[in-house]
Amino acid sequence: MILAGFLLLAVGAVDLVRQFAARRWIGYLVVAVLLLVLGSVGDALLPMLAALVVGCLWVWSMPDRRPSPAGFWPAVLLAIISVGAVVMLPERADAGLIGEVWHLDSPLGPISFDLAVLVVGAAAFLLESGNLVVRAALDGEHTWRPVERGRLAPTETETETDAEKADDEASAAEPTAATDRRSAFQGGRLIGPLERILVLMLTLAAAYPLLAAMLAAKGIVRFPEISRGRETGARAEYFLVGSLVSWVIALGAAFLVWWSANG
Repeated sequence: MILAGFLLLAVGAVDLVRQFAARRWIGYLVVAVLLLVLGSVGDALLPMLAALVVGCLWVWSMPDRRPSPAGFWPAVLLAIISVGAVVMLPERADAGLIGEVWHLDSPLGPISFDLAVLVVGAAAFLLESGNLVVRAALDGEHTWRPVERGRLAPTETETETDAEKADDEASAAEPTAATDRRSAFQGGRLIGPLERILVLMLTLAAAYPLLAAMLAAKGIVRFPEISRGRETGARAEYFLVGSLVSWVIALGAAFLVWWSANG
């Protein structure tokens, strides 16, 4: 459990640094110090070192400003390791120095230090890291991304070079491109994290009717935009791939927390 918590916390933290920190090296240093402190007081030095290594590999394999050369496979590998750490490794009986003073209750019962680290790590991963995984899935499937292109998907007769030139020309001075961008699927960088956090909370609270209503409401709200691309199905594909990957990530995080709390 503690290994999965540290891995998710390290990955989620470095992605938040990449997104919001003005000077990344300072943010990375803060993340490393935070992990070092938690690993020291929680008697989890080996999971902390593994988290540092995984965090570095994640930054290298999942770039934030260009398509990932490895696709979304780093996320799959991280998921396998995290699930294995939660399911296969037994819960620790001692949490080191912090275990002697740690006491946290919840409506569902006491929360151990290891479980708290896992919950925080899962929440951190669902924020910006989830966006990177969704983007990698869309890139891997070559799914049309309206916010970035600002135009309809290229036709079958267009070459990739022609499409890129058209994109450059449209973004240079065409006012219709900006209009199309505003009318496309905007706000995903904010909607996605909020949606995943809500899915995590509603799943752990067993509020399945509310969860189903929220997911259905998203489809209803997006339907007018999706229906505009019914000729090619590109908008529907974009919506389905992004939404399904995002939901799987959130449900996977909920499974890890649930198994750790009840296993």
